[in-house]
Amino acid sequence: MSVKANASPLPDRVKVRRALISVSDKTGLEEFAKGLAGLGVELVSTGGTAKSLSSAGLAVRDVSELTGFPEIMDGRVKTLHPGVHGGLLGIRDDAAHAKAMEEHGIAGIDLLVVNLYPFEATRASGASQETIVENIDIGGPAMIRAGAKNHGYVAVVVDPADYAAVLAALTGTGGETTLAFRRELAARAYGRTAAYDAAVSSWFAETLGETTPKRFAVAGELAEALRYGENPHQWAGFYRNGEARPGVATARQLQGKALSYNNINDTDAAFELVGEFDPARSAAVAIIKHANPCGVAEGVDLVTAYRAALACDPVSAFGGIVALNRRLDAASAEEIVKVFTEVIIAPEADDEAIAIVAAKKNLRLLLTGGLPDPRAPGRFVKSVAGGLLVQSRDNGVVDDLDLKVVTKRAPSAAELADLRFAFRVAKHVKSNTIVYARDGATVGIGAGQMSRVDSARIAARKAEDAAKAAGAEKPATIGSVVASDAFFPFADGLLSAVEAGATAVIQPGGSMRDDEVIAAADEHGIAMVMTGMRHFRH
Repeated sequence: MSVKANASPLPDRVKVRRALISVSDKTGLEEFAKGLAGLGVELVSTGGTAKSLSSAGLAVRDVSELTGFPEIMDGRVKTLHPGVHGGLLGIRDDAAHAKAMEEHGIAGIDLLVVNLYPFEATRASGASQETIVENIDIGGPAMIRAGAKNHGYVAVVVDPADYAAVLAALTGTGGETTLAFRRELAARAYGRTAAYDAAVSSWFAETLGETTPKRFAVAGELAEALRYGENPHQWAGFYRNGEARPGVATARQLQGKALSYNNINDTDAAFELVGEFDPARSAAVAIIKHANPCGVAEGVDLVTAYRAALACDPVSAFGGIVALNRRLDAASAEEIVKVFTEVIIAPEADDEAIAIVAAKKNLRLLLTGGLPDPRAPGRFVKSVAGGLLVQSRDNGVVDDLDLKVVTKRAPSAAELADLRFAFRVAKHVKSNTIVYARDGATVGIGAGQMSRVDSARIAARKAEDAAKAAGAEKPATIGSVVASDAFFPFADGLLSAVEAGATAVIQPGGSMRDDEVIAAADEHGIAMVMTGMRHFRH
């Protein structure tokens, strides 16, 4: 294949005389097409789009008039023809191109309006494989790429949301497009085809059971350009990837300021954690600060759970995120707004609760319509220098694990319930993780330390601080249970937990020194269970 450079400078202004319109999503189509016709633009279209335009009383030529060939194979082949692609790719100022177009009767296309078959929506709907395949667009992406490549002469529109801007641009220039605008549209066009191809390739990988395909593509649609990233000197944007998982990306924000980068990150962490708790079994509340929980609790209702979660670390809860696994009610809202809170996220909310939160104009309230399934598969992507790390979502659930008692003393029923609770929370705390729990609530959390011993000590110290703040005689870690996200490499971490007052331990096991750790537990009369599953969260 030869590549010829265009020696002539690209024109700034191009008169739009002819538009080819072929859209699956007909939102705003009639008004847009009437606007084009009012500017004297000839309309050419395909199949259902042509019928829609004709029904609206617009003069429209069928694409077969350009190609001299009818649509065939149930519409699979209609635009894949030199009469279309020559009109999109022809360089108007190139003598050889112009001659070829004239000799073969190819009419130039100045504006291409295409949106693609709804592959992503069809896939998400759970349709059959045959239906999904039929919604893989071929002609659309081919035309989009052709027109966008030739953006020196062709404007390409791939999103109904851009119709108004295109009409405004044409109206303001007497029916012409500027080179800067065509370049902007071309960039959006290639972004759309890239995202479309990424969706198709990921579906094929999923269908084939390929966890690590040869090439991996990620794509998202901009939901919001954020003021900045983690810090003011970093730019940031929030993108949706089309996953229907309930959470911050799919939630309705009822009120409050726009979410920041850190708000979104922390709110996601909070709601994923609270999704571990079945609302049919108990109410649950998670309070998050800097993507780590500072208090989590279950209760008979949300008020009880919130108060217990807050008691774990009331200092860190200031300016935090509160996630609920049940409908926000008035009593819970009254409690939560007593403490400065950045975001409340819940499946639903009562009208009275919404009114209570509304009194705090900067407090964001997000409603998701459901909870994330902790067992659902998914993937996690992280960038590193020169590449991407991709892994499956940690969808291990402690209730599904076969817990193995490894000490002489087995945990009591109450201890076992708290051990499961603590391990459920530990899954969502940054490693190294230590979580003390008692009566269905965290009473001390140690996160993100290089040494597990330090995590145990920090969690115990926080419990002591909370006890002093509450006027209690002793910290709630006395008589608590403790969870570790990974094995104890030495007995010292366990002994720190014993010193804090823990009576039972849950941990994955698997250390070379498991026997030493078990012996230390037996020496101090501690019950220990092993899960066989680690929950590192870096």
